[in-house]
Amino acid sequence: QVQMVESGGGLVQAGGSLRLSCTASERTLILSRYAMGWFRQAPGKEREFLTTISGTGGSTYYEDSVKGRFAISRDNTKNTVYLQMNSLAPEDTAVYYCNAMSAYPRGFPYGYWGQGTQVTVVS
Repeated sequence: QVQMVESGGGLVQAGGSLRLSCTASERTLILSRYAMGWFRQAPGKEREFLTTISGTGGSTYYEDSVKGRFAISRDNTKNTVYLQMNSLAPEDTAVYYCNAMSAYPRGFPYGYWGQGTQVTVVS
């Protein structure tokens, strides 16, 4: 119903860090009502689920591909969800997307997809 808006991507060296941000295209969508997830999609590949945070931010879930390196968080006073990415590697290169989730920790994406933000990691 409401598109997500992602930002914060860029070009980084392997081993570097980025912090992505996610909000809604209309501020009337209160993201705190939803668990939120991050996904990524590399060219020619399926969209990959990465991580979810509960509505309050009290619980998080990570897939093995990013566990220990990425951290999802949220600031509901700013209606914003974050993805802190550390120890980035070239295989992390993808377009990163966020979305509201129907359930925690592994529901289905609830909202319309935004354009995502490009993360490129070079050796």
